Amino acid sequence: MTFEEVPIQKPTERAQCAGKALEEVLETAKDNESLTVGVYESAKVMNLDPDSVSFCVLAMDEQFQCDIALQIHFTLIQSFCFDNDISIVRVSDMQRLADIVGDKAEELEDAHCVLITNPADGSWEEPALEKLHLFCEESRRLNDWVPEISLPER
Repeated sequence: MTFEEVPIQKPTERAQCAGKALEEVLETAKDNESLTVGVYESAKVMNLDPDSVSFCVLAMDEQFQCDIALQIHFTLIQSFCFDNDISIVRVSDMQRLADIVGDKAEELEDAHCVLITNPADGSWEEPALEKLHLFCEESRRLNDWVPEISLPER
């Protein structure tokens, strides 16, 4: 199934396909050292080199639903992404996201924001990343500006 077929799929099928693509992109980006994990680290990268940011993932679980500071950070990050034409999605399972991207204990605790950056030499092309960009573009057409994706279970 290709993302060209996404518009004729049910919303849950679209999200499942996007979830698989997101997992694949995160694993590839981790292998290529093209991930930035953490709200503050992501803000630094966005401030210093916004052109290097290709994709943004925000994660919130029930524990942080009432965290006003985190919600303010998310609002600012979303605004920055919209202003700089960076695709952005939200995931609800922060622990699953942390399992994919984290290799240190502190990364597991601060996986609320994950950026996928382009390597300086542009050495990797990821078809799944293009699928995610198309998913986000289609979601924006449906007025879903920050679509939620479910990561597949292991």
